[in-house]
Amino acid sequence: MTIDLRLSGGRVATPSGLIDADVLVSGEKIVGLVSRDTTVGATTVTDVTGKLVLPGMVDVHVHTREPGYTHKEDIRTTTLQAAAGGVTTIFGMPNLSPPTTDVATLRDVFDMYAASSIVDYNHNPAPTKLDEVMGMSEMGIRAYKIYMVVDTGRTYPHPAGTGMHDHGHLLQLMDEIAKTGKRFIIHPHDQALMDYIEGEYLKRGENTPQGYAQAYAARQGVIWDTAIDVCIRLAEASGCPIHIAHIQTPLSIEAVRRAKARGIDVTCEVNHWAPFLATWRDVETLGPYALSYWVPDEAREAIWEGMRDGTIDVASSDHAPHTREEKEIGWTEMWSAHTGTPGIQYYYPLLLDAVNKGQLTLDRVIDMVATQPAELFGLGGVKGSLQVGSDADIVVADMDSTWTITHEDTLSKIGWTCYDGREITARIDRTYVRGNEVFADGVVTGKPGTGKLALSSADREGK
Repeated sequence: MTIDLRLSGGRVATPSGLIDADVLVSGEKIVGLVSRDTTVGATTVTDVTGKLVLPGMVDVHVHTREPGYTHKEDIRTTTLQAAAGGVTTIFGMPNLSPPTTDVATLRDVFDMYAASSIVDYNHNPAPTKLDEVMGMSEMGIRAYKIYMVVDTGRTYPHPAGTGMHDHGHLLQLMDEIAKTGKRFIIHPHDQALMDYIEGEYLKRGENTPQGYAQAYAARQGVIWDTAIDVCIRLAEASGCPIHIAHIQTPLSIEAVRRAKARGIDVTCEVNHWAPFLATWRDVETLGPYALSYWVPDEAREAIWEGMRDGTIDVASSDHAPHTREEKEIGWTEMWSAHTGTPGIQYYYPLLLDAVNKGQLTLDRVIDMVATQPAELFGLGGVKGSLQVGSDADIVVADMDSTWTITHEDTLSKIGWTCYDGREITARIDRTYVRGNEVFADGVVTGKPGTGKLALSSADREGK
């Protein structure tokens, strides 16, 4: 057997725990986890002594902005950041122009990834055209995505064609998706309640970051809690596996916890801004640059607990870049600003920093960023773990490297990060996608167009 790559001297995070071992890679797969003294030749031997060898992140919630909004970001710049941040697989989102709602638009998007992506990829189309749902499933997608929201005062980031908040239509979608066996990602939102709540803020002239933040968190997050309760009940009624995006309130987390105990197939994710941004201080100092959403202190405590006890299954970035011009208007007209924050380059390092701070265990971080997203979205045995036979999607991390995030270092097209000036203690040293180096020593070395469509093992055999 020819060994293409040997990572030597590191501590390897395997499904059974950390071990001292060398990782052997051949033909894009992990072919061995061997002791230091095992004699085997390799084309490339890389010394990673003193470092952790971890599975690459599978980020199931990424906004590439291509096609339609490439002044913000594109697939190439998104995957530059992914490589630098230890993300080896991304799932794109459908709120594009045109929105990804059918076989034709999905095929076009897959072609764009194939031409430009540095890391592996898939895409979550919107299932708003029922007669297209099965055809898109047969193209190898791992999930669908819908927004239960209609924007007030703007047409983005939730464009027409990607939204559905009528409960009957949602149940109809779930019935159709259940036939595919794929998971249904839902951006929860009670539109009727939000129309009333934000209307009251706007009538009072509170069109500010503080007003917007308070409106979306109003009454302990009622717009999230009621929507999630409905989604869980419809999932139970339809048998459709659902995945709740943007989990952020105590009652929502508890609702998911109860649903899991009842055997309902519901999972949820936490995005970078919930544990690491979105404090009231962030709202006041960063304003529109911090919004996404405000997370009150008691809600943040519940999020950390949900991450620790496993109620929150997945950590995904919700990477959502917008230009400074699209943000700046928010200081005086927040409902006209584009909401969302970039995060794919820094989420994995921030989570590893949380391990150093004792806020999370390493096992939980790996579970949330790699193991669970791979298993829940049909990539188990292919992605998400360091074991013989899996894709060699590998991250080498230095857990004793203090550094500061800056605007200048961000690889996003927009040129800014909401974490500018934040000091953290863990750094991504190297990233490999299927054994191919895409990031090393601070430089993205991967080439656009080398990423591949991430397929389940069954789909790989079929194709």
